[in-house]
Amino acid sequence: MLGDALTTDTLADRVYRAIRDAITTGELRPGQKVTERGFAEQLSVSPTPVREAIRRLEQDGLLERSGPRTVKVATFGGVAVQDLAEVEVGLRGMVARFAARHATPGQLAGLDAILDEADDLLILIKQRHESGQDVEKHVGRLFDAMQRFNALVEACAGNPVLVRLLDQTRVFSRAERRARVLERVSVDDTFGLDRYATHRRLVRALRAGDSAAAEALVLEDARGGLADLLAGPWLIPGHAREW
Repeated sequence: MLGDALTTDTLADRVYRAIRDAITTGELRPGQKVTERGFAEQLSVSPTPVREAIRRLEQDGLLERSGPRTVKVATFGGVAVQDLAEVEVGLRGMVARFAARHATPGQLAGLDAILDEADDLLILIKQRHESGQDVEKHVGRLFDAMQRFNALVEACAGNPVLVRLLDQTRVFSRAERRARVLERVSVDDTFGLDRYATHRRLVRALRAGDSAAAEALVLEDARGGLADLLAGPWLIPGHAREW
């Protein structure tokens, strides 16, 4: 529920994330009217951080003001959502560029370790798939491993401002992204696996300090993932894949 998402930095940041996640997961529906007082009561906070969070969400285009103390959840057109996703994709490329400049040997070793774990999961997924067994749990574990990989790449960038901007432009929360990938896997249990090899190439580019190659790899992968998910009618347009 909305109140469960209060888990980040300042109180205004927590409120911002909680409301944003409620919007992206569909708990708050497009066109639904909400109030500052209602948010404050539901999240058990004062109106001040709610007001700041709403201001940021209006800037993000996720909320629209309909009165002095009342706002409504924005209704996105396909072009608007695609534009937002393209911003997310572009920022991912910039993160990779910075990561190639600043990644430490310890961080690079950590990326390799995560990919070693993911390799084992891929073998298991392939074996289970070939024998007709369910793979959803193992794909979920692979998704979680790749989330850790992405988070470490962001840490490699050494640029908190850039990472914060990326976080603010994510079209879906991590929980919603995970749910939607697993939903897609329920239809096609090989979904996303064709692009997995790009992660090893990314680590090689980071180790070589090749900013241009790292950025190009991430942009290609993210755009390809966006195209994949746009093709799925059960998914909201504009989600850029992360794995």
